[in-house]
Amino acid sequence: MAALRTATRLAAPYRAAALRPSFAARSYATVTESVETGGKSTFAPPSQTSTVEEPKKDPEAKIKTFHIYRWNPDEPTSKPRMQSYTLDLNKTGPMMLDALIRIKNEVDPTLTFRRSCREGICGSCAMNIDGVNTLACLCRIPTETTKESRIYPLPHTYVVKDLVPDLTQFYKQYKSIKPYLQRDDPSPDGKEYRQSPADRKKLDGLYECILCACCSTSCPSYWWNSDQYLGPAMLLQSYRWLADSRDQRTAERKEALDNSMSLYRCHTILNCSRTCPKGLNPAKAIAEIKKSMAFA
Repeated sequence: MAALRTATRLAAPYRAAALRPSFAARSYATVTESVETGGKSTFAPPSQTSTVEEPKKDPEAKIKTFHIYRWNPDEPTSKPRMQSYTLDLNKTGPMMLDALIRIKNEVDPTLTFRRSCREGICGSCAMNIDGVNTLACLCRIPTETTKESRIYPLPHTYVVKDLVPDLTQFYKQYKSIKPYLQRDDPSPDGKEYRQSPADRKKLDGLYECILCACCSTSCPSYWWNSDQYLGPAMLLQSYRWLADSRDQRTAERKEALDNSMSLYRCHTILNCSRTCPKGLNPAKAIAEIKKSMAFA
């Protein structure tokens, strides 16, 4: 059973290092925007590279190279680097997460990343793959072996280790929007709070958000103002409760957004809607909030 474990959680020394307050103790993932990639985020490669190859035994093997971002918090003075791995796609599952798990199990056990459900539900394996923020478990490996794949942590986040981003600020913002039903009046029959099918339909495309942070970390406004701007994911969650007919704190929720930073730093770049692995539309939710604020 021990061989089947693919624990991507940090060992105790790594967790301790991740909690150190020193700025030098953490790496910072950076991106540049490229016209050639349609405005999608692409990383500037770190200065160092190294290669770990899988022996080529089968003449029918489909060998593909994966370049993966590496950084160790126990070596804070060492620069981030790209490490290359080669795998036979005939022996690897179809998704990028399958490749990462195989690398960790069979090639390099020091590789660190988050994963859980493998079904696009938990959002744990969010990362930047070939210039696009997505979920590794939902991203297919390109079968063209001549095209090398590059895997980075989510853009503009502090890096805990390798492909693990620090989402402390992200979840702090989630807590700030009070993502739960708020009411003063009890249910008429003392049971559940009911709503019409039409009101329930308004929540479609909102409640499915899995908080993977792909949209927020693809947003330039969030890159530069993440300490004050809530970002696409949080604003989508905010609108989910503004649109809920059962909630009775609409005025208070709008008042919390009525400032120059929380909502209005959105400049409708639409990176968020393009990159969402669940096919949601955070930009539309933000537009609906702005409209409701303007005509309230």
